[in-house]
Amino acid sequence: MAREDLLDTQLAALERSYPGAQLRLAADGSHVVTASVPLPPGWSDERTTVAFVVPHAYPAAQLDCFYADPDLRLAGGAMPANSGIQPLEGQPQLWFSWHVRQPWNPTQHSLLTYIRFVTERLARVS
Repeated sequence: MAREDLLDTQLAALERSYPGAQLRLAADGSHVVTASVPLPPGWSDERTTVAFVVPHAYPAAQLDCFYADPDLRLAGGAMPANSGIQPLEGQPQLWFSWHVRQPWNPTQHSLLTYIRFVTERLARVS
């Protein structure tokens, strides 16, 4: 399956779980996925928009790190662990240096499985 067709198929699956999810072409030719996700208690907001970069070599290349709304904090106002403000497409975002620990398998992992990793990590409020 061609990469663009694969991305379209995976985006459709992502949209079924996260209505309004988007995939856009970035200036460098990579893609950026965005989706609104609910947050558990312990965060400063009930929802945030997460984003992650889909590298040129995807699906062979692993997805890594993600971004959230720049004002997202822990409920007490502290910055989350392993995070900092960094630009994404020229806009400041809250960048999370959180990495998938299991080996990336392009036949088993997708945009949807990655956002599930993101939401599972956000559920461990820290």
